[in-house]
This record gives sequence, C-alpha cells and structure tokens, in this order.
Amino acid sequence: MAKTPKAAPKERKPALTQDPHAVREPRANNLEMAIGHEVRTYRKKLGITVADLAASTGMSVGMLSKIENGNISPSLTTLQALSKALGMPITAFFKGFEEPKSASFVKAGEGVNLERRGTRAGHHYSLLGHIENNSSGVVVEPYIITLNAESDVFPTFQHEGMEFLYMLEGEVVYRHGDSLYRMRMGDSLFFDADAPHGPEELVTLPARYLSIISYPQRR
Repeated sequence: MAKTPKAAPKERKPALTQDPHAVREPRANNLEMAIGHEVRTYRKKLGITVADLAASTGMSVGMLSKIENGNISPSLTTLQALSKALGMPITAFFKGFEEPKSASFVKAGEGVNLERRGTRAGHHYSLLGHIENNSSGVVVEPYIITLNAESDVFPTFQHEGMEFLYMLEGEVVYRHGDSLYRMRMGDSLFFDADAPHGPEELVTLPARYLSIISYPQRR
C-alpha cells in the first residue's frame, strides 16, 4: 500500500522583535538616579557582578554601589571608565533623564494642506502631524491624499524611505515598480519608496487614502 506523502512544512515567518505592549520604568527624577539605573541595567545585561565591574574599572565596590543607587554624581572620568568597561556610549548613561517626548494632535478636518510635487496633477495633501526632533532617528510624515480630478498624466514618485498606503474611499490602480495594485476601501500597500510609484489609473472618484512616509532623520 502506497504511503501518503507528507505535506511540506509551512515556512515560518520571522517574529517581529518590537513589542507593541512593552513598558518602560518611569523617567528618573534626578540625573544621579538616571545614571545609576543605566549602569546597573547594562551590568546585569552582561551578567557581571559589582565586584567584576569594580575590578575592570579600578573602582571600589563601595563607590560603584553608590553610583548604582544614585547616591553620588560620578565625574566624566568615572563615566568614561564605566563606558569602556560596559561597552556602552557615554550618552547612554543619560537616556533615563531625557526631556518629555513630543506628540502631535490634529482634530478632524484641521490637517495642514500642503503643496507638494503632484498637486498640479490633482493630488491634495493634508499633513496630519509632524515631529521634527525625536529619539527614534526616523522622520514620519502622515498624509491624507485626495484625488478628485482626473489628469492625463500622473507623475511617478521616487524618494528615500518607506511608504504605507491605506485606502479610505474610491478606487485606484497603484503602481510600484513593475507591479500594479487595484486598491479599494480597506486595502493597504507597504513598499520601498525608492522604487517608482504612484496612481496609474483612477477608477472611482473621489479617491482618498492615508499615506505614511518614513525616512532617516538628518541631524
């Protein structure tokens, strides 16, 4: 009797490393406590004791305990020695003492209307929020794009970063590189924006979609 062939194992997708439900400890209310917390955290990540760190830095165990507990303010020379021993940049010691993070809130219909490349082709951009300086190193620009007039020519956009589209209304055929995607309400498209992209055909107007563009922050 012939054996039934086993089904090929399904390819497992790689797990995402970012935890959307992760929380951090409250921000330290003074610089000494912030530095001490980071020293202790990095030391424990390396799996070494206070005595081990003391031996590698030439400091006393008592001194390191005071630093980790936020009881003293270490000098720059001390921070440099700890940075070298723990394999971390000096700036990382101050991570827990950063200024409060920014947020941008825009009420319905109050987005900033902008003229960008493409507005002459019947594209209307409404910027939903913008944060210039942030700790992530990434700039994110969320737009509502409205297409309400047909045009003979639709420009093919190409820029750095990544882009995410989410269709809210209408129907368009969207090009990315050599591929075409028919997008209706609820459809989404996520792509490398360095490839030529843009609306290829307007099927049902008006058409509206959310466009989120992200690219490296220039400092």
